[in-house]
Amino acid sequence: MLVKQMMWNEEEGWQNLDSTQVDSPQLVLFFASPKLMESPEHYDVIREKYPDADIIGCSSAGEIVMDEVWDDSVVVSAVQFDNTPIRVASVLIGEVDGSFQAGEQLGAELLTDDLKGILVVSEGLQVNGSELVKGILSLVGENVPVTGGLAGDGPSFGVTRVSCNGAPEEGRIAAVGFYGQSIQIGHGSVGGWDTFGPERVVTRSEGNVLYELDGKPALELYKKYLGDEAENLPGSGLLYPLMVRKPEDPESGVVRTLLAVSEENQSMTFAGDIPQGEIAQLMRANFERLIDGAGAAAKIADEDGIEGEKLAILISCVGRKMILGQRTADEVEAVQELLGEEVSQIGFYSYGEISPHVSTGKCELHNQTMTITIFSEN
Repeated sequence: MLVKQMMWNEEEGWQNLDSTQVDSPQLVLFFASPKLMESPEHYDVIREKYPDADIIGCSSAGEIVMDEVWDDSVVVSAVQFDNTPIRVASVLIGEVDGSFQAGEQLGAELLTDDLKGILVVSEGLQVNGSELVKGILSLVGENVPVTGGLAGDGPSFGVTRVSCNGAPEEGRIAAVGFYGQSIQIGHGSVGGWDTFGPERVVTRSEGNVLYELDGKPALELYKKYLGDEAENLPGSGLLYPLMVRKPEDPESGVVRTLLAVSEENQSMTFAGDIPQGEIAQLMRANFERLIDGAGAAAKIADEDGIEGEKLAILISCVGRKMILGQRTADEVEAVQELLGEEVSQIGFYSYGEISPHVSTGKCELHNQTMTITIFSEN
């Protein structure tokens, strides 16, 4: 396996980040700022350079390459596998309610007996990430690792775009299947947030829309905790995500990021499901634990310690970037330090991360985590 990395920014234009020569990559991944994804200009450059590759990309809330985090850039990894076939599928989603069906369609297109893993790059706002993952798993089974993330639009929550062998567009969901015995896939997803305040029961919800906690309007309760920050919703909600878990299983918790609020019915819309009857609790940031969590995710993803060329795809949450501020690069550096400088890193800041749960092993949509997928060949 060979990996070639490049990037573009306004100051320096296109530049190679290594001396690797990749002549015939099967897969090219690229991530770019929302503004740069409004037109096909950069996709066209990549397509001209790699005419035979499958090219997948999305808008972000920050671009990751090696041990740095960029804004207003395009980052690219061209991957040439030695013995691993890949297959790409995509679907346009019109409504959030079609998320499960979109996942089913992707799963059906990618399913074969030798499918070893799936990487998803999804529309970030018009999708219920939990239902998307469930739809994929309903076809491919829960033993196939599904990883990836939801496209971002910085802190704006306006429009996200995904490219799948074509110009970036709204509503697109892309997935890559990896096949055969040579591919090795490691994955890890860790948060680092602290819970606070009382545990409450989700007494009314529908999918990813939360209406009531302990029988009271959810938004009303949430605003009490936010205080003055409530005026900046939904953006300020990134700083105070919600942890939800099964009542009988304290280790089953997943974090949910706020996407929108409704003053009319006092509801809150999240990136993934908020199941009725589950326990919910607010969370807040712990700087050191966020950075340590990134390193822990890398350690879990690389626990098999496979030698040779590796590509690490880092997908972290926009909320983490907002909290860490000038220290954002610290979590990326923590991953690079653990994996080693010889590992090629690329990724983006997202509206949701997809990975098997560290405790349960079940593929889930996560929020506010650093999620890492490592690809290598044996």
